[in-house]
Order: sequence, then structure tokens, then C-alpha cells
Amino acid sequence: MALVITVAQQKGGAGKTMLAANLAAAMATGQRVCLLDIDPQRSLTRWHEIRSRYAKPIPAIGLSDVSGWRLRAELDRLTASHDAVIIDTPPQVDTEAKLAIRAAGLVLVPLQPSPPDLWAAQATVQLAKAEGRPLRLVLNRAPASSRLRTQVEREAAAAGYDILGSTIGNRAGFANAFAQGLGVTEASPKSQAADELRAVLAEIEKLTT
Repeated sequence: MALVITVAQQKGGAGKTMLAANLAAAMATGQRVCLLDIDPQRSLTRWHEIRSRYAKPIPAIGLSDVSGWRLRAELDRLTASHDAVIIDTPPQVDTEAKLAIRAAGLVLVPLQPSPPDLWAAQATVQLAKAEGRPLRLVLNRAPASSRLRTQVEREAAAAGYDILGSTIGNRAGFANAFAQGLGVTEASPKSQAADELRAVLAEIEKLTT
């Protein structure tokens, strides 16, 4: 049975799709990975289309954009045929998001180090708790250190939210790789951005194995 990672966040611009794409690319070496794009914007689907036209050989990543009443059956199909399924969810807690969280072995909530991002995570955190699903916040586009970042980390801890120790910085490498249909570990494997992504993935692997 596949590991299901559900990436969820109600606030736009937090980096939800970018995180899903980069995790998939990093995990695709040696694993059967599939993306499930149920976000109406379909940005992850567009990324996958660009990837399919990449000139050089790269690891295969499956993609499904099945949603609605067929979602539950599609989740069963994908988890039976892959090692990992990564779900990019809608920017609101609706029926589809609830199904995606219910199926998750881990829920990831990316957020920039700002109070509005943290506040927007509340509904997802509550839903994951109600479903008994493990959840971690992931700081994205984060400076190495700042008063605001420290404040957000303290508020998250005070609210009882679990947060990954590894963070993702505000680095152009992520956007550049995404535009090519790649993950940063593929486009710039020796970069600091790639190191950060691998550190996040290493924490995820410890949590899910």
C-alpha cells in the first residue's frame, strides 16, 4: 500500500503545489510515484505536462486529476499501484480535501513565516486531528532567521502545532526548476535549495517509516 502525502493549505501563495512537485521529483528515483491534482487551478497538472516534454531522460511520475464523486475509487486505485501518492488539494476544506486528508499517511501544511499563513492552517490542522491523521507544518520561503519567523514558530508551538525542523528558503532555484517541469533536486542537485528539499524529505521519511 502506498504512502499518501496530502499537501493542504487554505491560503494562496504558500507554496503548496511547489512542495508537492518537488517531493514527487525527489522521491521518483527508485519509487513509483503518482501525483493526484484535485486543486481546481490544476497548476500541478501543467507542471507535469511540461515535464512530459523534457528533452532528457528523467524519472517517470504518474499523474491523475480525477476528482468529485470518483475520487475515493481513484485513491484506492493509485495506492494499490504506486509506492507513494502525493495529493495537491483545493484551497478550502471541502469534501474532496476531507477525503484526501482522511487517506493521508502524513498531512503537510506549507506556510510562509507570517501570522496570516499560520491562521489559515487552523482548519486543516483541526480536520487532520479529527481524522486522526499525523500533520506537520512546513516553513516555506523562510529567511534563515528573522523576528517574524521566530514569532510564527512560537505561535505554532503555543497552539500545539507540530512543525518540521527543516525549512525551505526563498530561493529562485525552486521557481526555475518548476518552470522546466523539474524538481530542484533534478535541476540543481548541488544547490542549497536542493539540500533543503532533501532535508525536508528525510524528516518525512523518518515520520512515515
